[in-house]
Amino acid sequence: MNWLKKNGHWLLTAYVAFVFVQSLFFKFTGSPETVYIFEGKLDPWAATLGFGGVFAPGGLFSAKIVGVFELIASVLLVAGAALSNRVLQVLGAALGLGVISGAIFFHLFTPLGIAVVNTDGSSDGGELFALACGVWVACAALLWIRREVWMGWLPGR
Repeated sequence: MNWLKKNGHWLLTAYVAFVFVQSLFFKFTGSPETVYIFEGKLDPWAATLGFGGVFAPGGLFSAKIVGVFELIASVLLVAGAALSNRVLQVLGAALGLGVISGAIFFHLFTPLGIAVVNTDGSSDGGELFALACGVWVACAALLWIRREVWMGWLPGR
């Protein structure tokens, strides 16, 4: 138990970084899966609300922009763990939690759905959603583990 308490943040960091970094290939290369999710599902949904283009290439929430934030969160988390810098870990976990909260929201409350059904009719069986939920839990756990850092930033502390 003592080992887990001392090193558990590495397991959480590794999981978040793995999920975020492995998705970068898809986001940065314009893979058909990513194009389908961002441009085929999310952007048309946003357009019905008057926000067309926000998920398209160059949009505020395009795949590449989301990927950049996932990369930054991963770098902060890994650097924070490697350098024993708790502030970097808190920043990375907070950024990761924000990014992944958006992903979970869009899975739950848009036509994207929990199980992403591709244009060819195949389904991911909810794998992307499950990974997102795991990242959310890992980032929240990291923030809990490092709560002495961010609680010190609160007024009156």
